[in-house]
Amino acid sequence: MDDKCNKFFPSFSFFNDKFNSGKHIVDIFSDHYSFHPHTLNIKKHMKNLEETTIRASSDPFSSIVVSDANIKNQVATSISHIHFFNKPIVKTLHKATNVTTTEAELFTIRCGINQAVTDLSVKHIVVITNSLHIARKIFDSSTHLYQIHSAAISSELREFFSKGFLNCIKF
Repeated sequence: MDDKCNKFFPSFSFFNDKFNSGKHIVDIFSDHYSFHPHTLNIKKHMKNLEETTIRASSDPFSSIVVSDANIKNQVATSISHIHFFNKPIVKTLHKATNVTTTEAELFTIRCGINQAVTDLSVKHIVVITNSLHIARKIFDSSTHLYQIHSAAISSELREFFSKGFLNCIKF
């Protein structure tokens, strides 16, 4: 078997032990991430979102990632805003063609997480997205169409979670 591509993409080697049963990010770090779905009571949901945002923005160990993507006229636009304690907001904007909404959303979440984990003081990341069902795919270890994006995000999160037992991410 020609293994030269695995030098560039070791995560996709069938022999990479990160893909063995029991070594998936969901198996090792299940208590480091959580999802807080939208409630049917919109006022309660907005109040919870506001409280979470205020708490995270006033914590020097937290980062807030707000991400969104959409497609109009076959052009996907993804935008993320990343807030670090007492620092200017970082805004990233990307445009692409020939991608699905799911790919654009996962890419946007990945960019936000990538920016958030660069600050070594960050221990908690709060991701605000309107695509919670897509964010759940990050932790889905089964084979699916967006596995390449999930593997890339999982790799970043695995490294982030490994840096400290208190490191966590909330969606």
